[in-house]
Amino acid sequence: MGTTAAAVVAGAVAATPVHAAAPEAVDEIDPMIGALTTGADTACGKTFPGPVTPFGLVQLGPDTVSGGDNGSGYSADMTTIEGFSFTHMGGVGCYGDLGNLQVMPQTGPLVTGRDAAKSPFTKSSEVARAGYYAVTLDRYRVRAELTAAARAGILRFTFQDAGTGRIKVDLSRRVGYDGTHSVAQHMKQVDAHTIEGWMRCDRLGGGWICGNGPYYTVYFSLQFQQPIRTLGVWEGNRVDHDVREWTTVATSSGFFVELPVRAGQQVLVKSGISYTSVDGARANRERDISGWDFDGTAKAARKKWADAIGKVSVTGGTADQRKIFNTALYHTMIDPRVVSDVDSGDKYGRRTIFSGWDVFRSEFPLLTIIDDRVVSDQINTLMELTRTGAVRGLAKWELLGIDTGTMLGDPAVNVIAEAVAKGIKGFDAEAAYRMCRDVALGPAERSNRNDFANWHRLGYAVETSLSNTVENAYSDFALARMAEKLGHRDDAVKLHATAKNYRNVFNHDVGWFRGRNADGSWMDANSGCIESNPEQQGWFVPHDVPGLIELAGGQQKFVDRLNGIFERTPPEQMMKWNENYNHSNEPVHQMPFMFTYAGAPWLTQKWSRYVCDNAYRTGPAGLAGNDDCGQMSAWYVFAAAGFYPVSPVSGVYVLGSPIFATTTFRTSRNRDFTIKREGDGIYVQSAQLNGRGLNRAWITHEEVMSGGTLTMRMGAEPNKAWGSDPKNAPPA
Repeated sequence: MGTTAAAVVAGAVAATPVHAAAPEAVDEIDPMIGALTTGADTACGKTFPGPVTPFGLVQLGPDTVSGGDNGSGYSADMTTIEGFSFTHMGGVGCYGDLGNLQVMPQTGPLVTGRDAAKSPFTKSSEVARAGYYAVTLDRYRVRAELTAAARAGILRFTFQDAGTGRIKVDLSRRVGYDGTHSVAQHMKQVDAHTIEGWMRCDRLGGGWICGNGPYYTVYFSLQFQQPIRTLGVWEGNRVDHDVREWTTVATSSGFFVELPVRAGQQVLVKSGISYTSVDGARANRERDISGWDFDGTAKAARKKWADAIGKVSVTGGTADQRKIFNTALYHTMIDPRVVSDVDSGDKYGRRTIFSGWDVFRSEFPLLTIIDDRVVSDQINTLMELTRTGAVRGLAKWELLGIDTGTMLGDPAVNVIAEAVAKGIKGFDAEAAYRMCRDVALGPAERSNRNDFANWHRLGYAVETSLSNTVENAYSDFALARMAEKLGHRDDAVKLHATAKNYRNVFNHDVGWFRGRNADGSWMDANSGCIESNPEQQGWFVPHDVPGLIELAGGQQKFVDRLNGIFERTPPEQMMKWNENYNHSNEPVHQMPFMFTYAGAPWLTQKWSRYVCDNAYRTGPAGLAGNDDCGQMSAWYVFAAAGFYPVSPVSGVYVLGSPIFATTTFRTSRNRDFTIKREGDGIYVQSAQLNGRGLNRAWITHEEVMSGGTLTMRMGAEPNKAWGSDPKNAPPA
């Protein structure tokens, strides 16, 4: 039997004493954290452990599975590997996509079938670190090593035995492959070392959510260090040798190269990829990995990660806490990945994989602090897709140039409005506003808002009623803020009014939120929500917490109800999908920080630390749910640092309980903002901002971006006087 999820959890490294010497931060990154797609006893992070550079196009890595709800194509509880593909999606739910250009070394007879050719491996032979992955394939007695640059990857295979070595390249593989749909593909040998071609993937046969994905082509320019001696192709069980150019449409097909190898000989293979052209793939390879220096490429990848995560640095904490933190920071810098070629001439870096409903909550707010260029790039990409007609409205969940329509709300509006409110440049704010306005105010044919007509006719959504209503209400508030910033006052008045529509799905008879039918009748407590329930979803009113407090019956009832949810979520439930505080999914992520709005910041300190301590671990089972393209990880970065954006567009961060002695953010303005923790315990006793006493339990985005030091003095017991004065409550 293979390693089980439970065994993986049990194998987590024990906490290291605070005084232990810490390695460099980049060496504390563990790409195995969250790398699990299966397991009944724990939620699954669905990250992948292969090498990538920050926001890199190439995301090279091992594949343990094709098909099913295994979006990353890798799960740490599986013990066979089918190959190493150049594209992955990390942390996504559903069936995923990509997983193209799969390379696998072999010895012995040619085995073409992907499943039949799998090799067992010993878990102890795996090495995963920033920019590098290695494993020993027991069946073929080959040590496989992988590293990557931004738009190219390189593999080094060490054959332990003399004989015939083989490199098999599967052109038909996709991670969501169902075994019935074909992939059009082409290959051509262009010189003694190089094979180029493409794979054309339709919306089926492995597409996002089994048919709602993009139509895309992956172009490749692949080189072997040794001259190609024997070249063949296969399609199903048919094998042809000495084929120099080949085009087919098939479910199982590709090409292979054979060469004599000595015991201990290393065989290197590298490729650039592109979504534009073979020329683009070739240029990407030549620019990013011009030679055959595998170790140099791995060293460069490590350096890129050291620089990237250096934007947020910590001291103190345990070894496990630093590993969790630095890996979380790493995971926030995987997507949205760059998609343009090195020679594209683009005025901005086109990006892809915008998991909007997830990442508007924490990941993009984090990027507004440390890397606002990524934010503006993403906004330009979203605008271009709308401008060209590829997307109606603004994409909710963009993947390779289309809107998959996954999830709900208007996350692109949220991200754009937040960027404008925070003064981020690099895109046409007025043009962006017009696109956002079309989504929220119409006309209907230019909006992709769920249940647009009922939103304006009834004042609430009927389709997935409660979830859509509260999500739309926040987006309208965000856009109202953007309208005010840009001087569109009449629109701002309208939008502030519809931002209150959340009140129309509060059922006063039951004292909480419920979905609502078109005739005004109420749905039951099990209806009207997506991936949540009314008790969880009703708390998503981040833009008007005072209004929510009023509906809940005042501050004490608000606090009691919210506190009860956490008290009903014991530690053993925090790593599981559950009916109470379900950290595995995004609608609850702001909840620990909402106590502060009701004058109880000590409960924010208590429960935010509780989530940090119980929903994040080391090891493959270390994430409480799908990482969702960095959202789950970004939450930890904020909370462990000691602050969080409940309402990102408002530019306000509610203070929590910092874990580390110091956490320093190097902002996009090239200034340092440090949160300094003094004393032990989880409760704030007092605070100073730049040497002056701070009596409020929140700070502003401008205070962070201006740099300085926030000192928080901690203790074992709550100081209920600090930050609880209603006059110092966080503003909307």
